[in-house]
Amino acid sequence: MGVLLPVLFALFAALSNALATVLQRRAALTVPQSRGFRPGLVLDLLRRPVWVAGILAVVLAGAGQAAALATGALVLVQPLFVLELPLALLIASLLVRQRLPAAVWGAVAAVVGGLGLALAAAAPSENRTHVPLDRWLPALAGCAAAALLLALAGLRRPPGRARAGCLGAATAVCYALTAALMKDSVPLLAEGGAAAFLTAWQTYGFALSGLCALLLLEHAMQGGPLVASQPALTLGDATVSIVLGVALYDEHLRTGWWVLPQLAGVALVCAGIVALARAETAEGAPPTA
Repeated sequence: MGVLLPVLFALFAALSNALATVLQRRAALTVPQSRGFRPGLVLDLLRRPVWVAGILAVVLAGAGQAAALATGALVLVQPLFVLELPLALLIASLLVRQRLPAAVWGAVAAVVGGLGLALAAAAPSENRTHVPLDRWLPALAGCAAAALLLALAGLRRPPGRARAGCLGAATAVCYALTAALMKDSVPLLAEGGAAAFLTAWQTYGFALSGLCALLLLEHAMQGGPLVASQPALTLGDATVSIVLGVALYDEHLRTGWWVLPQLAGVALVCAGIVALARAETAEGAPPTA
């Protein structure tokens, strides 16, 4: 299967997620901040129409992501979500009618150019559609343990960069696991219809993982500046997704001398993401509620 369809679906999902990030962050900064994990945070946010609009954008993003994963490799689709931050900044600037400075446009160019270079050099390709349970068990255990440890480490710290970074990384693990489980369950719709999809454990697995990611994301947004949470979230999601794609689905990335331009592209993406997160903290909403 070609790369055009999954890329287009992934870009649509990234744009929808960027809009959701802008709306959800605005809503998260209007509710009381909590030092610990507070499931009631979602109930507070439900009273904010802007947060509900953000959730609708999340639903659209989920549909786009499912279509992308059904037509393309995990190691191709998930790295494209690093475009969420530059897209979120562009959307935020349009909402407040504020021009972005030249340095921000330079950072956007670094992210887009670096991502294009890395993916072109890697030439990611998919191999299998379904993953046997014996492969899933260690992946599920590893992701659950990593997300739990990162979340506990973050919640034990006061609001600030360390808290936001840990919670952002925990969210990234949950996002990557959600995508991996979604990729395994979505093809069941075409193969066995709604009954096969609704009776597959992977369907409920990605729903649970996605819910955990949503809760962690709201706490990460409240936990500290975006310059700490967003790089951990964006880069962590891409990294864990690549590991899961290779380990679970036997997806391939080019090796040999191709690794050099891949590393150069990743370095550009990292530098651009950090610069954009700093710009959002400086130009956007206050870092904490």
